[in-house]
Amino acid sequence: MLFVAVVIFSLPLAGAVGATESVEGQVLGAGAPIAKSTVALWAASADAPRQLAQTQTGDDGRFTLSVGGSGSEDSILYLVAKGGEPTARSGSGDNPAIALLAVIGSKPPAHVVINEFTTVASVWTNAQFLDGTTIEGNQLGLRIAAGNVPNFVDLATGGYGEMIQDGFNSTETPTMANFGTLSNVLAGCITNVTQDACKSLFVAAVGRDGKEPTDTLTAAISIAHNMAYKPGRIFALLDKFYPMKPRGLRPTPFMPYLSFAPSAWVLPLKFAGGGYAGGAKVMFDSQGNAWSGANFIVGSQGHDALWDGNMAEFAPNGQPLSPMTTGFAGGGLQGPGFGTAIDANDRVWFDSTSGKTISLFDHNGKPLSPPEGYNFGGKLGFMQGIIVTPSGDVWALDFTNDKVVYMPQGDPTKAKFYCESTNGKPNKDSPCKLSGPFGLAIDQQDRIWISNAIGDTVTRFPAADPGRVEVFKTGGGSGKGMAVDSKGNVWIANTVGAGLTLKTKLHLLELKMTGGTASGIDQVALKDLLSHPGLGSVSMLRPDGTPAPGSPFNPGSIWGAWAVSIDGNDHAWVSNFVPGGGLTELCGARTETCPPGMKTGDPISPPGGYKGGGMQLLVDASIDPAGNVWVSNNWQDPASCYGKPDEGLSTRCGGQGMIVFYGMAKPVRSPQIGPSRGF
Repeated sequence: MLFVAVVIFSLPLAGAVGATESVEGQVLGAGAPIAKSTVALWAASADAPRQLAQTQTGDDGRFTLSVGGSGSEDSILYLVAKGGEPTARSGSGDNPAIALLAVIGSKPPAHVVINEFTTVASVWTNAQFLDGTTIEGNQLGLRIAAGNVPNFVDLATGGYGEMIQDGFNSTETPTMANFGTLSNVLAGCITNVTQDACKSLFVAAVGRDGKEPTDTLTAAISIAHNMAYKPGRIFALLDKFYPMKPRGLRPTPFMPYLSFAPSAWVLPLKFAGGGYAGGAKVMFDSQGNAWSGANFIVGSQGHDALWDGNMAEFAPNGQPLSPMTTGFAGGGLQGPGFGTAIDANDRVWFDSTSGKTISLFDHNGKPLSPPEGYNFGGKLGFMQGIIVTPSGDVWALDFTNDKVVYMPQGDPTKAKFYCESTNGKPNKDSPCKLSGPFGLAIDQQDRIWISNAIGDTVTRFPAADPGRVEVFKTGGGSGKGMAVDSKGNVWIANTVGAGLTLKTKLHLLELKMTGGTASGIDQVALKDLLSHPGLGSVSMLRPDGTPAPGSPFNPGSIWGAWAVSIDGNDHAWVSNFVPGGGLTELCGARTETCPPGMKTGDPISPPGGYKGGGMQLLVDASIDPAGNVWVSNNWQDPASCYGKPDEGLSTRCGGQGMIVFYGMAKPVRSPQIGPSRGF
């Protein structure tokens, strides 16, 4: 099975706070003013935050802050409101447990509301940078986080933002209800809706570290840092704070709210546009822009027999930057496979399946490769994985012809081919033992690792000496995406694990050796996969090629593992290529970064994985510098991908959109060249 995705993102540079500016706004709780609340304006950067101004709200909750020229181009501004008297419940008096947050970006808006909505939006997008009222982190990550706050909340009104209310994210996913429920329980404490409301919230929000929050902000942060830890405790507060009326709604200050407890307090959003349909591998450039290939042309009757798509670009806030419908095209790109790479100059490399090419684009989406792409005189078949190494070399995989393409310093005129069959025998019998080579990785010792989609092995050789081949068993079948952690361990996503029937394996081998179509191979494997729930695994091989204890891993949430990424804590994130498949997070090699008592391979995510956001059949999970996890919907309706589907469903093969899970992973530097690197 071969699939691909490309997405692009860009953010504006942070601006400086002007010489003399003012910030006006209002602090609200449960929709009503909070009087006598202390409001402080802070500037966040890579160093400790600096307080720029402080004031107190009036009886109407309004405030004005005068700001001198003490900001900088590198800072992100945020407001913290503490204490005060909520007027939503008259006579309730001062509530020291009130602490609200609004991250407002690099330039103060004319007017800003600070309330439960701004708090939830700011905490979840900035989760990797928050510790109490302190926001601190890498400059690019802070900009990305701040730029996504408006997707959830209108800072000027304190109401819902535009993106969370659009057609994808309002009625098709539980994100709005998750968001509204979290805001309601914070409001319950703010207004002391019951005598022990705040104590109840703090107890319910205790995370895995056992620490009890002391105000509404630290409670929200604790929930965001422990999204999958006993989520039913927070949901239970709905009944405690807002009992259901007979044949009516709960008297909550915000709508909607959840009817059932979630498996985790996640707030994913879906984005589309920019020529994105049937997305594949996602990579981020130095500005945090995400690039991904698209299997199909938007609006076409996309079919597995012919991938005809191009590539798309989205800003870090999800806004599409590539042309609508067509995306970026040219340079020989046609039906990109699972091959996207970005070099040190922010140039983007793509592999094509239908086009049988390698293509190169600049950071603006302009093709640098010729119209026919780099095809080396027609010597390439369906292409899949591609990487750029720290030394600047480019390596790519020919899935059809079981060979490796090497371009020193990315120069196609000096291309070499390795692992080619020289005696007419199948490559599976050659020293490289390639059989449908799919994923590529390079480790800290400059060794190239290759997964085999039709087999249960990985191939390894030194980049400087491709003739020194070693082959290792993975313990799982149909290896796809790979990643290398900070200790040099290699993680492999095994789509079908060890569960394919012998009949299916023989059928796949026959199709491969007799020139069967990629579509035919895909259909056979997919049928077996979908008929065996829970099939698939993730392997971890140590630097010497031996399996780690317990490898391969499948904690129950893995089904059809397609890609694996490593975050800044060495946690492994796994996408699953099945209908309704979840996003799996595993404890990695550095167990000290995992919840207490966990060992390598243990699940941090819920039993079914993280859910929501309108996920379909996923092929990638990629981590940006703010710790957001981007997952690409590659296919939507497999029945529409083969033969002649029902006319009304004939455009539903390709997956719909990209889903972003906010603030969940330890941030990773971009572009990722070689193993992932934290900050």
